Amino acid sequence: LLRSSQPLTGPNRRRCREDEKLLGTILDEEERGFIIDTRSAPAAKQARMGGGGTEPKSSYPQWRRLHRGLERGRPLQESFTRLVEACSDPSLSMERWLSRLESSRWLGHVKAALSTACLAAQCLDREGCKVLVHGAEGTDTTLLVTALAQLILDPSCRTLEGFQELLEREWIQAGHPFQLRCARSASSHGRGKQEAPIFLLFLDCVWQLSRQFPFSLEFGEQLLLALFDNAYASAYGTFLCNSEKERSLCKVKESTHSLWAWLNQPEEKQKLLNPLYSHNPLVIWPSVEPQSIQLWQGLFLRWIRPSQHLDEAWAEIQRLVKGN
Repeated sequence: LLRSSQPLTGPNRRRCREDEKLLGTILDEEERGFIIDTRSAPAAKQARMGGGGTEPKSSYPQWRRLHRGLERGRPLQESFTRLVEACSDPSLSMERWLSRLESSRWLGHVKAALSTACLAAQCLDREGCKVLVHGAEGTDTTLLVTALAQLILDPSCRTLEGFQELLEREWIQAGHPFQLRCARSASSHGRGKQEAPIFLLFLDCVWQLSRQFPFSLEFGEQLLLALFDNAYASAYGTFLCNSEKERSLCKVKESTHSLWAWLNQPEEKQKLLNPLYSHNPLVIWPSVEPQSIQLWQGLFLRWIRPSQHLDEAWAEIQRLVKGN
């Protein structure tokens, strides 16, 4: 599984021999690979007019390109805003609420992200092929797909420690611009041009996996909620800045504490663990049927619906597991 940014072919269809050689050496002579572009074909074509583009078949004959358009930027932000507005209006009837939920299109974004991750996982697992994922810069929807694909395929990524390593590798070190994407409160009405809840979409997809496979992830919802909160406002330096270069220049590691160090303290760690966890060595294939994708109530309704009964049920589950 590989990731990159888009090739800079431009309107004149420039070639990069080094790129072609690099991707060529990954495959054996008769082997085929897949390039999953997280933009639609028209969007990739339009990017070529601005200097970007995608891999031409003539230069990458062993690679098959698949376009799976995933929204990012303003469309995703507007979808999230409409969802938050619907969740914040207690006067809605059930029919009106369901209509607002559907028109927000948030669950459609969740489905699209999981579907694309499943495609990448299937190419790797069932076809036995190499897969390259990229969109434009390779720091948003690209990371969403590669991180989810690894969760689906690799049981080590579904442990608490492995999930933290996945986030560090696929989001932080890979250069997701947290400072630009999470500049304000997630529910703020004022929006900057660069803001987009890509990381939140990833966390929502992970929650969908945890709900469909309640025994397969070592961590529970509390970890996902903590990650969401700390991505937007944190006393720790883990999600600061937009890249490793910026963190190095700002001396983030020297002047701040790590979120992981706090979460891994025994008393905090105990709150994050899933008491029902049982190691599952198999690939977990999520359902993306409409009835299988549900609203993450623990996040989107957390300030509206009291969680007392859920907390009590969770504590009872932990007690029963310890008793056995």
